[in-house]
Amino acid sequence: MKLLKVQNASRHVELGWKIRRAASWTERAVGLLSTPALRAGDGLWISPCKSIHTFFMRYPIDVLFLDDGGRVLYQKTFQPWRISGWHAKSHGVLELASGTLNRTGTRVGDRIEFKELQ
Repeated sequence: MKLLKVQNASRHVELGWKIRRAASWTERAVGLLSTPALRAGDGLWISPCKSIHTFFMRYPIDVLFLDDGGRVLYQKTFQPWRISGWHAKSHGVLELASGTLNRTGTRVGDRIEFKELQ
């Protein structure tokens, strides 16, 4: 699985440098369920995606719903055993370590950029 580096281009701050991409149906279905926790810099980009859940997870995550241009449509910290609403305009969801949004000041309307790592 390829890794991505993700930056909030609006605020010139890095969100993650070890972001996995979940593109297949299986990768999207499993998501972060197989991980014991996320460390700073870790995360998961799920695309396409319009809704997520944190059922069976053991830790909270920060979540960004992005449109097809990388703009943040919705953001929230989700505790385990929660479900998001449906975001019709969402192209994908970026799941990050809890605390990343507060640390970086990321907000709705910010533009997020992805860079594939070799």
